[in-house]
Amino acid sequence: MQDIILVLQTNLSILTFVCLIFGLLVGSFLNVVIFRYPIMLFREWESMAKDILSERGFKISPPKEASDKQPENFNMVVPRSACPHCGHKISSLENIPLISYLLLKGQCKSCKAPISIRYPFVELLTGLCFALSAQHFAFGWPLVATLIITSYFIAMSFIDIDHQILPDTMTLPLVWFALAISFYSIYIPLSTAVVGAMVGYLSLWSIYWLFKLITGKEGMGYGDFKLLAVIGAFVGWQHVGLVIVLSAAVGAVIGGLLLAIQGKGKETKIPFGPYLAAAGWITLLWGDVIIANYMQFAGL
Repeated sequence: MQDIILVLQTNLSILTFVCLIFGLLVGSFLNVVIFRYPIMLFREWESMAKDILSERGFKISPPKEASDKQPENFNMVVPRSACPHCGHKISSLENIPLISYLLLKGQCKSCKAPISIRYPFVELLTGLCFALSAQHFAFGWPLVATLIITSYFIAMSFIDIDHQILPDTMTLPLVWFALAISFYSIYIPLSTAVVGAMVGYLSLWSIYWLFKLITGKEGMGYGDFKLLAVIGAFVGWQHVGLVIVLSAAVGAVIGGLLLAIQGKGKETKIPFGPYLAAAGWITLLWGDVIIANYMQFAGL
């Protein structure tokens, strides 16, 4: 074991390759999380709502049809993944990241229905992000923390795209994780992390209420405040402004293009979480370089 650790410490190319492969495997699991975790949450919320209404004397009529088509026993482990079209159970050989998709030519082995390109995309995205993290941080605790953050950010981004929610059960543990590792100054000291979380939350919270007072509409969700608090706790209050600028710029460009391609109007809601997550991840790795280059460009 010590020999393996020594190789990873001294050979950045091998470490990068290992993180790439590990990222592909994690990406495969993230696909499960992205699909299953919201269903699990919705079921829990529905059950809680029924209990509250029942306690207050309301009669709860059974739904005409199930809110989802999944079996009653449904979690991250069971049932086994299956084709949504024909129910074909996916074997281990059909679940190898990227390779299985290519060998199956993007089709179900049984019914030949197309498999969403998003599954290999999430796997590849996770693998590349893990590899870039290894290149940047090399072997050590900052890399371990970054791989955890990256996994959370990717999962939350696609959940937000699908359902426009950023669950508290994902954002809040990350805040505590950021504060916990700041005790050891993995990225930044504890005091900077605490202030970063405060500035991150309050900045979007202020923008939200200012926008609502001016327009009477809600411009974003509370999950976005918490996600920026998470990012602020990782990168520090000094970089929160950069995260907001990057996320707004990327969101405006990509969001505008998507609306134009899909032919939707300006009133269409666009999830902001993925842009925040992307900007936060970029800032975590290259925030100091971006600011330094900007200062040099501006002559400051």
